[in-house]
Amino acid sequence: MFPLRDTIRSRTFPVVTWSIIALNVAVFLLEASLPPALLERFIALWGFVPARLFGGHVLWGLTTLFTSMFLHGGWFHLLSNMWALYIFGDNVEDRMGSGRYLVFYLLSGVAAALLQAFVEPASQVPMVGASGAISGVLGAYFLFYPHARVITWIPLFLFFGYYVDIPAVLYLGLWFFSQFYSGLFALVTPHGLQAGGVAWWAHIGGFLFGVLFARAFAPPDRHPRWYADEYWPW
Repeated sequence: MFPLRDTIRSRTFPVVTWSIIALNVAVFLLEASLPPALLERFIALWGFVPARLFGGHVLWGLTTLFTSMFLHGGWFHLLSNMWALYIFGDNVEDRMGSGRYLVFYLLSGVAAALLQAFVEPASQVPMVGASGAISGVLGAYFLFYPHARVITWIPLFLFFGYYVDIPAVLYLGLWFFSQFYSGLFALVTPHGLQAGGVAWWAHIGGFLFGVLFARAFAPPDRHPRWYADEYWPW
């Protein structure tokens, strides 16, 4: 399933969401300009390495909790993350306010990386990507807008498929279940955590952080929308 858009219009311009997208794209263009050997060193330096955090380099490990959120391993990695942030981030920012949203986004990324590090503390593989922080945004969206709908494209063959609108609570619930299942499978499979290069537990940690703590970052909504499904009726 590929999400195309949601049915909620943001009431304010999502300046932080767009700034995060722009920063991620700028950093990736920097990565793309580096020769392979230098790029490998760049990722190793600024990516988050769990063994570095637990192996005596605590300060640098904590620093890379933040820097790793703005690195990506390829165009597809970047575009898929930024597309999800574009679809769901504006409404969460609208609900929290830009300042609170920025803090929430960064803390979601930290929580995501720490859970992955707890599951795999000896890993020497650098973790990169915004998906942990974005998972926190998805968790907040799941909490705030469960009755919104996600317009989704389901492929059938090559470029052929059909469009469905799925309740956000179902779409995001299925997404979380897929991450949790994959994370459990990686735990019980030999070398499973290293296979495929996906930090499943970072996604799980970010989403759970969003669900559990999003309300702490959201002031009372002074202009609630009284539509039955929380989206515009046209």
